Amino acid sequence: MKKVIILILTFAIFSSYGQTKEETVKEKSVLFIVSNTNEIGPNNRKTGVFLPEVAHPYAEFDQANYRIDFASLTGGNTYLDALNLANDPQNLAFLTGKGWEEMQKATKLSDVDVSSYDAVFVPGGLAPMVDMPENAVLKEAIRETYERNSVVGAVCHGPVSLLNVKLSNGTYLLKGKNITSFTNEEEKSYAVDDVPFLLEAALTKQGAKFHAAENWSANSIADGNLVTGQNPASAKGVAEKMIDILEKNDQKKVK
Repeated sequence: MKKVIILILTFAIFSSYGQTKEETVKEKSVLFIVSNTNEIGPNNRKTGVFLPEVAHPYAEFDQANYRIDFASLTGGNTYLDALNLANDPQNLAFLTGKGWEEMQKATKLSDVDVSSYDAVFVPGGLAPMVDMPENAVLKEAIRETYERNSVVGAVCHGPVSLLNVKLSNGTYLLKGKNITSFTNEEEKSYAVDDVPFLLEAALTKQGAKFHAAENWSANSIADGNLVTGQNPASAKGVAEKMIDILEKNDQKKVK
């Protein structure tokens, strides 16, 4: 009888160990939240998600074996800008592989259980400046992700998604955070007549500590579980920093 009990206990211990190891190597997932807009400004400038800002991070997460899903604010009807950059290898891979196909079938954000993802990422392009400054479902998704210590990332105009996000204690998420985005100076030579406001100025007004680098140079910043990038050249760096944070969090759990 004692031998039977010992065998049962031994099996239980090894089963528990196996579950722990399985949880350790559990597939990570990231939700790309994209705009549904294709026009901006008084002259109806054509726009969309800026191709390298979605394609380059997609490539990084895919290489790291993350599950990548897409959500948009209204579901479906997603658009791309900067298709003239399609000859870039990662951009081309996104367009001809699964990336663009999956983005076109983006799920409506309100139908997504955002709490099931390890991270959310918002690419830029001018489009988010139209439909993301005030969207309540988006703001709740960002708050929930940030407050459960999962990773929030955004690049270029994508950090407009952080604007007006209030934490459970009533303070702006941006207050005291080290961040970056498309800068006032960059906007002056790009789309100052089309955007409803200057993003750097708006983020700073809500208490962000803004860090600008040279125009169009790679600049990505991590502050805790919040990662932001300045412009298209920064998209790869944002994804890399997000992955680094997630991998380190996994290592802490194992210890």
